[in-house]
Amino acid sequence: MDKVSSEVVSLLARIVQRYTKEYEQAAAAQELTSVQAKVLVALDEPQPMHWIADKLGSERSNVTGIIDRLQARGLVERRPGEQDRRVKYIVATDEGQRLAREFQAALQFAAEPLASLGAADRRQLRDLLQRMLSD
Repeated sequence: MDKVSSEVVSLLARIVQRYTKEYEQAAAAQELTSVQAKVLVALDEPQPMHWIADKLGSERSNVTGIIDRLQARGLVERRPGEQDRRVKYIVATDEGQRLAREFQAALQFAAEPLASLGAADRRQLRDLLQRMLSD
């Protein structure tokens, strides 16, 4: 790997480390694990259990435990699907939606470093990151 590529990888690793640390802190402030926070944020509309498992890259049996704990706190509900009642949809309750909004509001640290970049630089960075992911 050339020197510039090595520096880019190092910088990306530092960004991910900072993001992960602060993401976990924001979740803990809401008395959530980072995975529980990810689930609540993903539930902007009812989603089937298998979709949540796929989104998390997790086994469905693990997601069942996560949903059980969120449900015990009154943050989500299970509802049968309209087309197939065997499919369980997970719906954020009003309290779950409120907690998800508060969690997302606490994630301002992700936007702070971008504030120093002008609009053109942010678009260029976005485009470059998209290109990296499309390869």
